[in-house]
Amino acid sequence: MRIDEALESRRPFFSFEFFPPRDDEGSRRLFTTISALQPLRPSFVSITYGAGGSTRARTVALAKQIQQETGLTVVAHVTCIGADRAELRALFDDLARAGIENVLALRGDPPAGASFETVPGGFRYARDLIAMLRRNYGFCIGAACYPEKHPEASSPQEDLLFLKEKVAAGADFLVSQLFFDNAHFFDFERRARLAGIGVPILPGLMPITNFAQIERFVAICGASIPPKLRVEMEARKGDDKAVEDLGVAYASMQAVGLLQNGAAGIHFYTLNRSPATRAIVSSLLAASAWRPDFQRSSEAAQTITSP
Repeated sequence: MRIDEALESRRPFFSFEFFPPRDDEGSRRLFTTISALQPLRPSFVSITYGAGGSTRARTVALAKQIQQETGLTVVAHVTCIGADRAELRALFDDLARAGIENVLALRGDPPAGASFETVPGGFRYARDLIAMLRRNYGFCIGAACYPEKHPEASSPQEDLLFLKEKVAAGADFLVSQLFFDNAHFFDFERRARLAGIGVPILPGLMPITNFAQIERFVAICGASIPPKLRVEMEARKGDDKAVEDLGVAYASMQAVGLLQNGAAGIHFYTLNRSPATRAIVSSLLAASAWRPDFQRSSEAAQTITSP
């Protein structure tokens, strides 16, 4: 199913992101994760994309395998890094033949410490990749957005101008980078709507499962950790189980706040692991936490139990 069509008809809208494993053992673990998450009926799963030829091939092969073996709707990530137009066309032709209907078109991040370099005959910006897709293929096209701005943008205003260009080029929906303060997302969404960006925007959440790992991620993507959350993380440093418990609880609260205030759904960055995401989504589904009456019943319960 196309994501734009699914967004019009389905609530709540949960989706999960995976990355291509490096070996057979990693593939086995990934399909165990997918099997554990499949009963939650995700609206789609997305497969990230590497810069090298072998990792590109794994992305395509994995996207086809998941769609064929599980029946889940798959979104294949594609980036401008490491491929010219001819190579990208061959990749898109392969995806189309496999029945993949959705792609997430990204510029891509260069290796740590390096700057982005355009391949001869390739694309420099995601907007150009999106425009080529719109002209030549029938995919539903997703693009990335950054609630706290892209780390290379000089200001939130400049970042929003670049985002408008991606939407004008043909993006059908947006998936946000991770964030830990819902106010950042809702402020970004408000500014995007005022700027004339009308496509659906899916907030992206990454449940904290590892202290050092999350520190690396926020440094790379330009996200911030709220001071109070950082204090709680520091207090649990060295206790992986306690950190993960905090991450599940915090992401659950974020998800409830997002859904109750109008977010179309939640895109979860799973890191190819199921327990944290499964716990969060299961609790949301069990409590119908996205429905307006959930907040009223919660407030009533607090009144009854207050001293």
